[in-house]
Amino acid sequence: MSIRVLVAKPGLDGHDRGAKIVARALRDAGMEVVYTGLHQTPEQIVEAALQEDVQCVGLSIHSGAHMTLFPKVVGLLREQGAGDIVVFGGGIVPAADIAALREQGVAEIFTPGARTTEIVEWVRANVSPRD
Repeated sequence: MSIRVLVAKPGLDGHDRGAKIVARALRDAGMEVVYTGLHQTPEQIVEAALQEDVQCVGLSIHSGAHMTLFPKVVGLLREQGAGDIVVFGGGIVPAADIAALREQGVAEIFTPGARTTEIVEWVRANVSPRD
């Protein structure tokens, strides 16, 4: 069975090129990918993750709201009993914020310059497909 990934753009950020590149790389690596599009609220992202029965959620942000939006998604997943869904993120995230995001349940952060092969390998190593 393959890994199902939801790729989402939380908040008002309108830059989706990176998210689309990551979504395509994951798909090309054999994963099932759902892309939610721009301007998603954390609630919409969690609802889509539950409806699509994904094993992980990849969040992409450039707006600077990562310290609010990423932990909100993690918290809502936990509230819905879906704390086993792995959340990772990417985009413009200062190095100083990465440890705090990990402490709040974001499994990994990929910053600009990360290779798509690195992201694919990380997902394969850290997300188990469901039966």
